[in-house]
Amino acid sequence: MKFCKKYQEYMQGKENRLPAVDFKKLKKILKKCREDFESHQEHDGQSCPHHCSVCDGTFFPSLLKEMSAVVGCFNERAQKLLELHLASGFRKYFMWFKGKLQKKHVAFIQEGKDLVTYALINAVAVRKILKKYDKIHYSKQGQAFKSKAQSMHIEILHSPWLCELMAFHINLREEKIKSNKVPALFEGCSLNFDDEKPSLSCELFDSVKIDIDLTCSICLDTVFDPVSLTCGHIFCHMCACSAASVTIVDGLKAAEPKEKCPLCRKTGVYEGSLHLEELNILLSRSCHEYWEQRLQTERIERIRQVKEHWESQCRAFVGV
Repeated sequence: MKFCKKYQEYMQGKENRLPAVDFKKLKKILKKCREDFESHQEHDGQSCPHHCSVCDGTFFPSLLKEMSAVVGCFNERAQKLLELHLASGFRKYFMWFKGKLQKKHVAFIQEGKDLVTYALINAVAVRKILKKYDKIHYSKQGQAFKSKAQSMHIEILHSPWLCELMAFHINLREEKIKSNKVPALFEGCSLNFDDEKPSLSCELFDSVKIDIDLTCSICLDTVFDPVSLTCGHIFCHMCACSAASVTIVDGLKAAEPKEKCPLCRKTGVYEGSLHLEELNILLSRSCHEYWEQRLQTERIERIRQVKEHWESQCRAFVGV
């Protein structure tokens, strides 16, 4: 079965109408563009024409809008699912009272599986349509658009919520390791330690493979209390605070917009940072001895920063 038909059947089978990449419409646009090129013989065989209506006004704007809607829907649904899983204390009982926590363990896994499938099939659709664009136009603008999408945080495979769902799956699997009736969230998902370097990996359908490096590029150790910046790079929370020139008391939200990511050097990446709670739980269980050592070390540093913060506040209050 061709991917276009497979994709259409999948999206039509969803109970709720979800945002999607209109693969069929985009293919029609490219087909018309190719016919125009052949009829007018305007294409030189090397690059896309300077005034191609497909490039300038139809294809890329449509794809950009659809990708934004898909990643927005995925992030929102993943966030709600993980909030339910991580709910505790009064909040947990409040959600139970509202009926939101009446889902069983298997239902949680199935919803996570549906979310991941939704993300991946749309990621494959984007990859295939951009590849087709470059093939028709003999260009690399499709790859350039993909880089642009990553910089705009609408590349769904770079969403931190996908990383959280992978950790969520492994956490649930370990919680119910003795149960043989628990379905897999997605195949081949695992936490690996190759040469003592941790990574989350997942083998996916249609040759899609995800590998997420869990080494903090600042301290060069396994990420502790991990946070993901809006550019997609993952760091220890304290390391990220240090890179953003803020204290842990103020937090990453207080970082100046000019502060850059230590890896990609993009600015304005700290305000929308995400604390990866599921990943934090997974690593604390898998690296227990290391986690305890880092916990002791960071506790000392946190106490020092808190003490300095309140001393400065007291001095400011008395006018010293």
